[in-house]
Amino acid sequence: MEVFDYFIDPDYDRLFERIYPASVCIDNETYDDCTLVKVDSANKNGILLEMVQVLADLDLVITKSYISTDGGWIMDLFHVTDQKGNKLKDQSLMLYIQQTLCATRRATPSKEIPACEFPSRHLHMPSDHTAIEVTTTDQPGLLSKITAVLADQACDVADVAMWTHHTRLACILYIKDNGRVGPITDPARLARIEEELENFVEANDKEGERRSVRLAMPVPGRTHTERRLHQLMYADKDYKMCCRCCGGSDCDGNECAAAHVSIGSWEEKGYTVVNIECWDRPKLLFDAVCTLTDMQYVVFHASIHSEGSTAKQEYFIRRKDGGTLNSDEEKEKLVQCLLASIERRVVHGLRLDVNADDRPNLLWDMTRTLCENGLTITRADLTTRGKKAIGSFYVEGTSGPCHEVNLDTIEMVRKGISGSVHVVNGSDNRRNWPWRTASYEGSCDGNDNDNTNTNTKVCNGNDYNNDVDDVRTTITGNNDENETKLPPVEHLWADIEKFCQDVWAH
Repeated sequence: MEVFDYFIDPDYDRLFERIYPASVCIDNETYDDCTLVKVDSANKNGILLEMVQVLADLDLVITKSYISTDGGWIMDLFHVTDQKGNKLKDQSLMLYIQQTLCATRRATPSKEIPACEFPSRHLHMPSDHTAIEVTTTDQPGLLSKITAVLADQACDVADVAMWTHHTRLACILYIKDNGRVGPITDPARLARIEEELENFVEANDKEGERRSVRLAMPVPGRTHTERRLHQLMYADKDYKMCCRCCGGSDCDGNECAAAHVSIGSWEEKGYTVVNIECWDRPKLLFDAVCTLTDMQYVVFHASIHSEGSTAKQEYFIRRKDGGTLNSDEEKEKLVQCLLASIERRVVHGLRLDVNADDRPNLLWDMTRTLCENGLTITRADLTTRGKKAIGSFYVEGTSGPCHEVNLDTIEMVRKGISGSVHVVNGSDNRRNWPWRTASYEGSCDGNDNDNTNTNTKVCNGNDYNNDVDDVRTTITGNNDENETKLPPVEHLWADIEKFCQDVWAH
């Protein structure tokens, strides 16, 4: 008997997306102090993270966000500003956001999206370079030693991103052949490079300590660098060293320096409710959503609010299988992982912004010079753009945090890298918020023209009427800017239901 297999058109799953394409509206009229980014789209796994990632990659600050992804549709509203707290002005930037958010719904990126010229360093992962991923115990001068091993193997580092958390280190280096363009393809040479790095890491670690060295070949659609760093830290179980705030006499509400994460349940609707309250900082929403997504949780609704230096986030989640968090062990692990995702990006010490002409072994020269001058690197982010290498190093003294640095040391570093070095106070001084006042070359939105018309709407798909905007405002519970309370769970759910009904009716 002849047996026939069913044929399923691979485009069938995207039929709903083609019938109901994404609608992205960028509104600069409603508020004077921020730009609204509104997205309506067919839902898919991980779409929320992709949207937040687009805005975070452009170094935009999300001050408020309201998210509803129940059923097969996603409706999100983001209040965004640039790093200086201003609404967006550059029309090309707004068009890029619109096109990129729409491209997250397609299987392949749109060819119409231009190459990005905006300030983010990792908008597109280096798909033409081999990636080396290292997790190990943090030690002073470790990055310099790793780059020295690569230099001995005639490898050049095109991009690097490194985080440290507690005593652990995660690092991703994108390498290329010295003096050549393209990835290293010789299997024997790649195996030798990996072996040399493994031997070095093993020699520097104590017996029994966790460590990992992995080579990843260049492939299209490579995981976002910062998301991959979160994944490496999570796999390294750095979250086990995170503890809740004790809630004792030292904890003084909004003045407490620790992040607060609590988990409850809403049995009537079948949701686990996650509340986060901590000091606000850039990319906080990205880090939280990234952690929830990689832990296989689905965010159905969320309310994000930043007031002054405090951020409050509330998520209504379920597991991918539709269940809620029932065991205390699972809840405690989620609390620890969210605390770790918040802490990983918090750094102490000084930030050194560097800009130098690219050349072979430049990263080795930079890190060696810092090490020789008594500075240890706690975080690094360096990339090459054409013939230039730009990035930042967060440094501390080898004996502990340093908040002042000798000008002679900076001059030594500048001579060592043959480029410019700009010192920024990057310590964890939350009340001064140095990241908002740091100096930048040019404008964050890519346009310094004060005559740019900002009272415009850039829309794709159906426009939004005033009724829908009113419903969006209703979800905040209060339009008073001095009101920091989020609405009760029952009220928020009623507002979300009303919002969904009005949008679908529209």
